[in-house]
Amino acid sequence: MSRPVDPESGYRIKIHKNKGHSYASTQPAVLDPDTGKKKYHRIHWGTVDENKKFHPGSRYLLASASERAKLIFPNDWDLSETKDLPESSQPAEPESPVIESQDENRLYGDIWLLEQIADATGIRQDLMAVFDNDSDKVNAILTLAYFPMSGKGSYSHLEAWQRIAKTPYDEPLNSVFITRLTQNITEQDRMSLLKLRAKRLHKEEMCAVDSTSRSAYGDKLADTHKGKNKEHLPLEQTLEVVVYTLSSHMPVYYRTFPGNVPDSRTLNTILLDLDQAGFNDIVLITDRGYETVRNLETYIDRGQRMIMAAKVGQQRILEKIRGFKQFNGRPDDMEIEPQERFYYKQYDIEYQVEGPDNSVKKSDRLKLNLYFDPHQRDNENMEIDIDLKSQKDALEEIKQKGLPLDDDETIRNAYSYFTVEYDPQTRVLLTYERNDKKIEKARETSGFFANYTHGLSFTPVEANYHYHLRDEQEKYFYMMKGLMGSDRQRNWSESGKTGRLFILFVSQIIGCYLQYIRKSKMSDTFKSNADVLDEMRAIRYVEHPDTDAFITPFVGKQVSICEAFGFKIPEGCAPEYALRKTNQGKRGRPRKNKEVVKEESEAV
Repeated sequence: MSRPVDPESGYRIKIHKNKGHSYASTQPAVLDPDTGKKKYHRIHWGTVDENKKFHPGSRYLLASASERAKLIFPNDWDLSETKDLPESSQPAEPESPVIESQDENRLYGDIWLLEQIADATGIRQDLMAVFDNDSDKVNAILTLAYFPMSGKGSYSHLEAWQRIAKTPYDEPLNSVFITRLTQNITEQDRMSLLKLRAKRLHKEEMCAVDSTSRSAYGDKLADTHKGKNKEHLPLEQTLEVVVYTLSSHMPVYYRTFPGNVPDSRTLNTILLDLDQAGFNDIVLITDRGYETVRNLETYIDRGQRMIMAAKVGQQRILEKIRGFKQFNGRPDDMEIEPQERFYYKQYDIEYQVEGPDNSVKKSDRLKLNLYFDPHQRDNENMEIDIDLKSQKDALEEIKQKGLPLDDDETIRNAYSYFTVEYDPQTRVLLTYERNDKKIEKARETSGFFANYTHGLSFTPVEANYHYHLRDEQEKYFYMMKGLMGSDRQRNWSESGKTGRLFILFVSQIIGCYLQYIRKSKMSDTFKSNADVLDEMRAIRYVEHPDTDAFITPFVGKQVSICEAFGFKIPEGCAPEYALRKTNQGKRGRPRKNKEVVKEESEAV
């Protein structure tokens, strides 16, 4: 007969020595979701010195009062440092009386919907695995993730929002707690979550890679630099990169870079991260910002399957365009796509990369897909004519008035079709002339666009179709800077930034799933994610002392929302009419016996 299991064994604190340090740890048992077998893992709550004095660590400081109360410390340990904690986070004494619950009537419908999405996407399960089944910490992270969608505003308003909304984490999330929580989310936590998300992808998943600049208020972060600000603001910025899956419609990877790093220089770091996280069988789709010879060779060397937009001005593509010579209407030898209304041609490219040990890696089905749109050509040629006239008029006015020119970068961008000479001392314009070579090249390539594919057997039409799926990723950045209110980098510490990005990633996973279901099934009824959440918000979570809590009914469009997502309405909340059965098995009030009534009247 086996020894009975001690129910308190997972809460008994013991010393665990590792690399010369003594940790106060517990070793609870959990079930492995893959094998179904029980396994044990250590949780470090702090350190213990030679005098058996306990020094609380971040896990202990972030734990709820109820979780700390479960811990069983050895009787001879010095726990004096736990007494100095803020009163709001002190564990309850065993002798303290139980505080009676209060009457509560809080908003819940939108939170309930986000909770169902967290389960449907698997993000709650993944967070529990990352944080060793620490449900309090996971609930706190999810509460922070829901707030931008449901509560709105900055985190300074979160504690007030918790008083009117039923959130996963019941205890108040004040600024001190949020700071501690975000600063204790590490790079290891980020990679652990990415590995779990990678396991949820399908084989040969199409994944778009793109970035956006995010203006920063603070200037103390290492990644804040002046760069090409896409919002045209005079602020330093960071560069936020996201990999977005085009079948499950949600982000699966994120990373931040310094704001002055161009997209093309980030690809190698992204690929290394993806390999480390287990994204082994995906197809990457990148725009022209990532197209360089170095990146093309990196794809070939790593055997990475991809679709990459190409600049038509590069030498290889320019030679193909010039090979058509002069044409009217359309180039010769190009086929037409009647649905998309463009012409196309595919070229097989032989390419090999030499490694550092003189090894040679050949490309795998590297193809150049060249497209031509005659309507686009007409529009681009008209834009060239407009730019030529406006640039010439502006330069002539500057010359006549003797005004000084702006910096060199502004001159290159504002007067791109002209060569400008000026006095280096006064920056006064001396002469200008048309750059006919650049103008000719622009007209020559107008109407053409191109992409490369590697490791794929796509036709040009298929390659173009899959590439344009990445337009959906732009909605990710629109949501981040709009609904999520994360258009600015509001962190002033490196550790805090790591945690905030982690929580934003969790929030975006849930928000993207919400957006995909809304657009695919409810776009006629709800024009935005906020409309869906506003409709659900009126459902309330009601609590009274000594009675079970209950949720108010789901009605009208709220029922339709649950049907669109495939979520089961909580028991007792669905608008179903329960038939009250009579003894005769028919609903409603039983009929009177007319024969009996007649006999009684005759007797009278």
